[in-house]
Amino acid sequence: MNKRYIGAVILMPLVIFLLLGGIYLQALTLILSLFGMYEFYKVIRNEKINPISIVGYILCIIYYIILSNNLEFKYIMFIFTVAVFIMFCIPTLNTKYNFIDISVTMLGFIYVAMFFSFIVLVNLKTVTISNHQIAIGKYFVWLIFIASWMCDTTAYYSGRYLGKHKLCPKVSPKKTVEGSLGGLIGSILSCLLFGYIINTYVSDINLLHINLVHYAVIGLLCGVFSQFGDLAASSIKRYVKVKDYSNLIPGHGGILDRFDSILFSGVIVYYYVSFILNM
Repeated sequence: MNKRYIGAVILMPLVIFLLLGGIYLQALTLILSLFGMYEFYKVIRNEKINPISIVGYILCIIYYIILSNNLEFKYIMFIFTVAVFIMFCIPTLNTKYNFIDISVTMLGFIYVAMFFSFIVLVNLKTVTISNHQIAIGKYFVWLIFIASWMCDTTAYYSGRYLGKHKLCPKVSPKKTVEGSLGGLIGSILSCLLFGYIINTYVSDINLLHINLVHYAVIGLLCGVFSQFGDLAASSIKRYVKVKDYSNLIPGHGGILDRFDSILFSGVIVYYYVSFILNM
C-alpha cells in the first residue's frame, strides 16, 4: 500500500477530535504544536543555530493553558515580553547562545504554536442571535482542513497527470503551475460544497444567512495561502538541507510536513470569519 495512504489512515483519529471540539481539540493541538516545535528546532540546529527550545516549549504550554476566544491582547503581549526578557538574559550567562538563537526560538513559537492555535480559536467561535447562542466554530473549523487537504490532494493529482510547467523549482522542484491551479479549484469547490451542505441542513447556520460567495472566497484564499504555507515549509527544509522534518507519519514526513498548509489556512479562516463575516 502507498505510504501516503497509510499516513492518511494514521491521521484519521483527528476527525474524532474535530467532532469533540472544546478541551479535547485544544489538548490535541497543544500536542501537535509541541511536536511541530521539536521538529522545527531540530532541523534548525543543522545550521549551527541553537534555539532555546525549553523556553519555547514552556511558552507554548502556558499559551495553550490560557488560550480562549476572548484572550486579551495585553496578556499575549505580557507572555511575549516576559519570554523575550528572560531569553535576552540567557546569553549573558551562557555565551553558547546569542540573539539569533533567541529570534529563532520565538519564530518557532509563533510559526508553529500560534499558527496551530487558530484551529482552537476558530472552534471556540460563537455568535448570538435573538438571545440564541450559536456555536459556529464547530462547523467553520472544518473549512481549515477541507480547504487545505482538498487543495493538497487535487494539486497532487493535477500535477501528477497534467503538470508540465514548474511553479517554484528553486524551492519545491516537483510542484507545477497546473498542480497549483488544480489545488486552487479543488479548495474552492470543496468549500462551496461544504457551505451548501451546512447552509441547507444545519438550522443554526441557516439562521445566519451566509452567502455561498463567502465559502468560495475562503476556499480561494485558503487555496492560495495553504500553498504558500507548503512552500514556506519547503524553503526552510531546503535551507537546512533536509527532505522531511521527521519520519513520524509514513509517506507524509513529520507534523510540519503534513500540517504546513493548515498552519496558514487556519489563520485565513479565523480572520475571515472575524473581520469579513464579523463573528
